[in-house]
Amino acid sequence: MEFGLSQEQVMLQASVERFLADQGGLTRTRKFIGEGEARAHDVLEGLAGLGVMGLIIPEAFGGVGLSFLDAAIVSEALGRFVTPAPYVGTAVLAPLALMRAGSEAQKTEWLPKLAAGDLVAGVALSEATGARGDAGVRLKDGKLVGTALFVIDYEADIFIVADLDGRLHLVAADAPGLTRTSLKTIDGTRPTGELTFEGVSAEVLAASSPAVLRELIDVGRVMFAADILGAAQDMLDQAVAYSKERKQFERAIATFQAVKHMCAEMVAALEPCRAMVWYAAYALDALPAEASVTACHAKAHLSEVGTFVARRSTEVHGGMGFTDLVGLHYWFKRIGFDRQILGGPQTVREDAARLQGFSS
Repeated sequence: MEFGLSQEQVMLQASVERFLADQGGLTRTRKFIGEGEARAHDVLEGLAGLGVMGLIIPEAFGGVGLSFLDAAIVSEALGRFVTPAPYVGTAVLAPLALMRAGSEAQKTEWLPKLAAGDLVAGVALSEATGARGDAGVRLKDGKLVGTALFVIDYEADIFIVADLDGRLHLVAADAPGLTRTSLKTIDGTRPTGELTFEGVSAEVLAASSPAVLRELIDVGRVMFAADILGAAQDMLDQAVAYSKERKQFERAIATFQAVKHMCAEMVAALEPCRAMVWYAAYALDALPAEASVTACHAKAHLSEVGTFVARRSTEVHGGMGFTDLVGLHYWFKRIGFDRQILGGPQTVREDAARLQGFSS
């Protein structure tokens, strides 16, 4: 038995990577951050044209109806090119919330728009994985009050918001009583923000429950693990390429044993992670009993390995690794954001321990 990507998935991966390369890669990312763009409309439109924004949405609602493994493949490609595009929230978590918990009317209204790329959806789940201070959203007298931090795909038209009881709500970005505050994080490729609710009217997703919220968190963790995988792989590739070009003492530094060891360590650490992420994404669809634990393991392990590769790759580049000219810091910072969103390694491992009955 061979476990790997199907021919169709390899073609999906190749087409997405080809499109992202044609968009300019790091050059496009620099422009996005430098000009303070809220959305990279050209990138979003291109991804929608490839069917990426409707990847997991059923065909009945204008999507493609593929699996979470397919979605993880795209997430990996976006991480590899440090792409400034709304994806995990808009193309994965928001559609999933509507598919699992929305009414038929809500599905009919919102899913086709998300699949077509006509809509960006932010997702506020962070308080479900570890609230900061008194943050958190609750339902009071039929309206939302409180604060949601670190909202994924913050520059959005609608938001899916989890309250402290595990219910999910759909909120318009211009709803009266909703205050939006941009948060500056280390990763400039994906806008993040804070939502403050002061008696905000919202549509509850009627079938929402703690179990649905748990699935959203699991899926989100796998998608961010895949993003780390892509970003770390590109940093490794850059380190190897640089070591072959950079010369000291009239020799390429790739011939030095110390540099060879650094590159080999990165390969040895990262290569097993690919199967780990693929299996975690596969489990989301095919092995629901294992999905939460494998998602935790993938997110925690990739967070550690990604940090290691980011550091080692920078060291291979020497002083140039810290310059904007090389631009390694864009991948470094993206990995740092992925590491912490929806729970850092310690938090995620604690979740895994609880799920396996090792702690309460």
